[in-house]
Amino acid sequence: MPAALVRARAWLRRAVHRHDLRMVPAAAAAWAVAAVVLGAGSVTGLAVAMGGLAVLLVALLRRRPGLALVAAVVAGVAAGCAWRLALNEHGPVPDLAADGAVASVEAQVRSDPRTFVRAGRTGVVVSLRVERITTRHGTVTTRALVTAFGDESAAALVVGQRLTARLSLAPADRGPEVATARLLRLGPVQTPPWWWGGAQDVRDGVARAAAQGHPDGRALVPALVDGDERGLTDELREDFRRSGLTHLLAVSGTNLTIVLACLLALARVGGVPPRWTWVVGVAAVVGFVLLARAEPSVVRAAAMGLVGIAAAGLGSRGGTRALAWAVVVLLLVDPWLALRPGFVLSVSATAGILLLVPPFADALGRWMPRWAAVALAVPLAAQLACTPAVAVLSGEVSLVAVLANLLAAPAVAPATVLGLGAGLLALLPGPWAVLPGWLAGWCGHWIASVGRWSAGLPGASVEWGAPWWVLALLCVVLAVGLHRAARRPALAVGLCLGLVVVLVRPPQPGWPPRGWLMVACDVGQGDATVVDVGGAALVVDAGPDPTAADACLDRLGVRRVAAVVLTHAHADHVDGLPGVLEGRAAGPVVVGPGGGRGAGDEPVRQVAAGDRLVVGAARVEVVGPVGPGARVTDPSRDEHGGEGSAVNDASLVLRVQVRGVVLLLTGDVEPSGQDALLRAGADVSADVLKMPHHGSARQSRRFVEAVGARLATVSAGRDNSYGHPSATALDLLRDVGTSAFRTDRDGDLAVVLRDGRLAVVTR
Repeated sequence: MPAALVRARAWLRRAVHRHDLRMVPAAAAAWAVAAVVLGAGSVTGLAVAMGGLAVLLVALLRRRPGLALVAAVVAGVAAGCAWRLALNEHGPVPDLAADGAVASVEAQVRSDPRTFVRAGRTGVVVSLRVERITTRHGTVTTRALVTAFGDESAAALVVGQRLTARLSLAPADRGPEVATARLLRLGPVQTPPWWWGGAQDVRDGVARAAAQGHPDGRALVPALVDGDERGLTDELREDFRRSGLTHLLAVSGTNLTIVLACLLALARVGGVPPRWTWVVGVAAVVGFVLLARAEPSVVRAAAMGLVGIAAAGLGSRGGTRALAWAVVVLLLVDPWLALRPGFVLSVSATAGILLLVPPFADALGRWMPRWAAVALAVPLAAQLACTPAVAVLSGEVSLVAVLANLLAAPAVAPATVLGLGAGLLALLPGPWAVLPGWLAGWCGHWIASVGRWSAGLPGASVEWGAPWWVLALLCVVLAVGLHRAARRPALAVGLCLGLVVVLVRPPQPGWPPRGWLMVACDVGQGDATVVDVGGAALVVDAGPDPTAADACLDRLGVRRVAAVVLTHAHADHVDGLPGVLEGRAAGPVVVGPGGGRGAGDEPVRQVAAGDRLVVGAARVEVVGPVGPGARVTDPSRDEHGGEGSAVNDASLVLRVQVRGVVLLLTGDVEPSGQDALLRAGADVSADVLKMPHHGSARQSRRFVEAVGARLATVSAGRDNSYGHPSATALDLLRDVGTSAFRTDRDGDLAVVLRDGRLAVVTR
């Protein structure tokens, strides 16, 4: 037998001896059954439950306790799934939703309202538990979960409040909610019960106290303490995703473990008898759930936190058993967790810490202090365990996650404990919360700084397109290799130096990224934007250089250009056209009053404001130019010169809708042209803004606010003599809450849509 196989088998035997794995098959079976049944329907769930009961009976007769345990768990989870699916498939609320009925309801607020911006318009989504529903056919008592969408008037709702409302119902996708609804009218709202009201007061206190410190703390501290993510920007989320710190942006089992450890330590110092410390722990868990809201992610975090405490008290063997039982119990309570990314990540991270931290810490502890070995082993183990799941969810693998978590870790516990303490002290009269809030805010600043710095490294993350199991196998091999290397200081240090080299001079990641919608090409000081319209591309402007334009399209694999739009006739937008058309099947060249030209025999089509085009899977609306810019008769003349040219204001402004996302592509339109669009009543709202005129200082604040974009791309050349993009324009985007990305620093910018969220991937 090969020596490597012998060593692997010996390592596996030691792992089995160290950990109690008897409950793992039952937990894995429960998870698999829940995932399958939730996608198949209630009838399948009932059949699986009956089959599980039959196997249970046989196992009991043959005295096979292991098989009996698995069969019992499978039957219970399948029956729970079948029951919940039946409630969703049949009942008064699903039936009314299928008919699109309008009804009056009495309901209780189940989750904090979340504000979202779609195409420049602000809305609110909130989860309600409907208890009574009234239509023209009568009143029915129920306990149905409904996701309601309303305007900003619903943003002040608090968990636990009872209310009356008028809803327009519609069917929901498969999930715990039986219907979605449009909130037509919000009626009287009652004061929430004291326990929910008290939790809300603490949440408000955390937010007020965090505002005393660094601005980063205003966003991060409430997210760490109680899951309040309202202050987080898309830019910060993207930085944390690239750096592997996403788990810090919401409450998790780690947060609860930190608070529990602190409270239990205080209880011991205060002389609480050991047999009563469990009361402190249970009270802390209940308070945590109330503070962070009894949502599925919080219940899951509470369970994982208790697993961590169990591991601390019972050792890794007991911790593994506790983790398996936690999975089973959570799936019995809420089977929909089986399909939630947060559940996958929490279980993976906890399992990685339980399985890998002891051997890693023992190996590293041979040549470094024990505390340092554990501090390094925890993020390493969690990252190895979570990497396959993260790659499936995001399409990327972070190479800096371990380093970023190691650097951020010293500030996480102080930020959490100080933030919670400040929230409690804020309930008292006086300035007691100022100092802990200020300290928590600066801890949040450190964490944010680590996230931004590590995300800015050239090799922070790489694209991953292979199957997840390939990466899982690589992580297993890597874990074994790292464990062997950790015992040898020279080899461990050499691997760290090698990682630094990879980060500084990384291999080129895959391109284009999965799910790309639009790419702002890095063509120097000019504009070239490519939109994926399904099997072809819509190209808006071509930049100043044919070679650069051709190279960008080659990198994207574009072989067919459905149409080319030249917003106006300036060279930095049109001279690259031959490179766009070279060797590609091409549709018409579209121009406006600002001019443009074909590069050969291609047909040239002129459009004006109000025209609508269908280009592949995209719908294109020409919203500008309007006013004086629409009447340019000689595009070759620059009447006013400089930044206020008539040709710039004659730029075509396009509102492109593709795959449910709205892009606003603006050419070089100046403030006068921007304000003219608003006066004309043009709909300029969008999710993504191509910043006008390379981010020059000449921008209309009213226009940028009316667009209301979540993301903005700025196309400019490196070290250009115009100073583009200007600090004024970047500050304006920051003020209105739009995350800006620049070609002069980041290269090609790809706007991607993944799991309903927009993000930017750079090359």
